[in-house]
Amino acid sequence: MSDQKLLLPHTAIHQPDLHGPFDVVGDVHGCFDELKELIRKLGYDLSRTEGRYSVTHPEGRTLAFVGDLIDRGPKNAHCLALAIDLCEAGTALCVPGNHDDKLRRALEGRNVEISEALAQTIEQVEARGKKFRKRVQSFLSQLPYHYLLDEGRLGLVHAALPHTMRGKRGKKARAIMLFGETTGGVDPQGYPERLDWTRDYQGSTYVVYGHTPVLLPYENNNTVNVDTGCVFGNQLTAVRYPERRFVAVDAKRAYSTRKGFLNREVRRNA
Repeated sequence: MSDQKLLLPHTAIHQPDLHGPFDVVGDVHGCFDELKELIRKLGYDLSRTEGRYSVTHPEGRTLAFVGDLIDRGPKNAHCLALAIDLCEAGTALCVPGNHDDKLRRALEGRNVEISEALAQTIEQVEARGKKFRKRVQSFLSQLPYHYLLDEGRLGLVHAALPHTMRGKRGKKARAIMLFGETTGGVDPQGYPERLDWTRDYQGSTYVVYGHTPVLLPYENNNTVNVDTGCVFGNQLTAVRYPERRFVAVDAKRAYSTRKGFLNREVRRNA
């Protein structure tokens, strides 16, 4: 691998000429075996040659990730390597999740709190050597916090993309896109209490996001949450666009726990 900075072909927020079709994968969180299974179930030929991953699809489809590739699961460096290779080749797109963004800041030497999960991810990255560490840092530093694809018909973001945030940059936009909007309080399980931004969403852009785990994809007002908690023992899910059809694989096991998740009622539209 070269020491030169990794250059991704698609780093602008607006990508009107990328029409898909796309397969958008929810939060992976280091569940590499499930990710490979899902990619193949979606019909891709996934291979690895001379240490690099590649995918092709007979229908010319493109993979996309809504962030949180890492933390909590067992094979974080594997997930990063796959995403980097595919995004560099232009056969996948990725927006960062809050976990990915925290890894970026840690690799840059910023003062961040290192959780047990992040420490494990950093250890796996460091174990692959300095060149891989530089590739990860370069990759994460180039990812846009959201994408607007297919002439604005499709939006990708990690946590939230209110209509007023389309195309925006800056600290406020970054915080909303990575974490969503919160009340400042905590829920009964002790997690930040999040506002459901989709209740008031009236945009024409179909927004695919993740961040908050749900048992089944949560569809509301032209948005869908595809984080179905694979790392917590549920499923890894992708939504096919423009078909809006879901494809999922079961988790091999629960790699982490989230209090109350598996007992949570699935929210559905009235």
